[in-house]
Amino acid sequence: MSTLSELVLAQNRSEADAEWLQFLVADGQLLADLAFADIVLWVPAETGGFIAVAHSRPSSAATIFYRDIIGQPIKPQWSAQVGEAFETARIVDTATPDWYEETPTRVRAIPVLRRTPEGPTGPIAVLTRHSNLSEARTPSRQELTFNQCAADLFGMIANADFPDLAAPSGPRRGAPRAADGLVRLDVDGVVTFASPNALSAFNRMGFDDELEGESLAEVTTELLSGRLTVDESLPLLVTGRAPWRADIDANGVTVTLRAIPIRDHGTRTGAIVLVRDVTEFRHQEQELITKDATIREIHHRVKNNLQTVASLLRIQARRARSDDSRDALTQAMRRVAAIAVVHDTLSEGLSQNVDFDDVFDRVLMLITEVASTGSHTIRPIKKGEFGVLPSEYATPLALALTELVTNAVEHGLAGRSDGEVEITARRKDGTLSVRVRDNGVGLAEGKVGAGLGTQIVRTLIQGELGGTIDWHTLEGEGTEVTISVPLIWLTK
Repeated sequence: MSTLSELVLAQNRSEADAEWLQFLVADGQLLADLAFADIVLWVPAETGGFIAVAHSRPSSAATIFYRDIIGQPIKPQWSAQVGEAFETARIVDTATPDWYEETPTRVRAIPVLRRTPEGPTGPIAVLTRHSNLSEARTPSRQELTFNQCAADLFGMIANADFPDLAAPSGPRRGAPRAADGLVRLDVDGVVTFASPNALSAFNRMGFDDELEGESLAEVTTELLSGRLTVDESLPLLVTGRAPWRADIDANGVTVTLRAIPIRDHGTRTGAIVLVRDVTEFRHQEQELITKDATIREIHHRVKNNLQTVASLLRIQARRARSDDSRDALTQAMRRVAAIAVVHDTLSEGLSQNVDFDDVFDRVLMLITEVASTGSHTIRPIKKGEFGVLPSEYATPLALALTELVTNAVEHGLAGRSDGEVEITARRKDGTLSVRVRDNGVGLAEGKVGAGLGTQIVRTLIQGELGGTIDWHTLEGEGTEVTISVPLIWLTK
């Protein structure tokens, strides 16, 4: 399905219009819950009429749209009303109930205006509220207040006062919703209504009285008395002067608040404050932060230990009396160092996935440094991209490529003062293909070696990664090794 921006831009609307509507749709669920109705956003279609680009179903009432309507043209019974709201820039209500799939509804069309430095533009879209009349009953005080809040927000939308671009961009985990708790403030910041859930949240923090008639700023000040640090945005938020979010921590309870100033033609008349007890969310976040820090510290310590082992192997290799012993210890040191590079990369990030191109570049430098000593001078050439891989792929792949490049240098380019090793990576159709190619002497009689390095590569690629590997001599000179690894984790 196309995104909202794609649908809006496809109707020849501007980027600024699409951004404004994106901010509006971010609060579509809030509008639907406050209005106890379905909310649909329509933009003028290039071919005439209007097309639906967004839809929010209420969690506080039954929806009337059981099928997806996004991307569909407007129904004939709503076209005239929506067109009138768009042309006149006024809110238009239906005179009589509208029937949609045998359900009586009431439709309100609200023109959407965008604010610019020069003032409001003309309508750029139309919002429709579809109220289900089949569940009509005597509304409670909470429902009346919610509906009044919705009406205020609809009026602000028609005056280009909502959404407010000064509001926090993007949702945060645990952001409050209308059903979580709602407090209505007058222009002086005094509570005129507090929903039961909002009152309960403040009671859990230690406030044991009724909120209505109290100054929300004074209530929060009392709850936070004695605290050394307080969110600097809180005073403006609890008086309803700024469209911000903040957390209050008191009595072992964390409550997040979001203020929405209510304006009438630019003049502030009060505010809506959404309230949610996010104690459990914050505990979970803290646990995740702690676990993440622990995991990174483990990777860091493993890296340090492996580097210590590699250093010990290097020292031992220097003291080895035979060439075979020296070579064996040097190869072991290189393998341990390659694993240490992976753990070092994991210790730096928040994810257990790694940018393998960064890992391999560091491994390649390590191989080149070791293998280029003496009479060897190699030129490693890397082409393509490995991309991001999980750690369970990174370690065996780094080890396997270390062996292949090392073999190319020490055996394929043996007897030469210089040479090239080309490593080409390619991802396609859920498979990672890597080709290691040198311009050396080639395999003797086309046969694959049976040494430890070859056995390690086979075990890692075929056993641990479930891939395939192929060795063959190129026509003319050199050896080419091709490995193919299925990226099964991408489909999980």
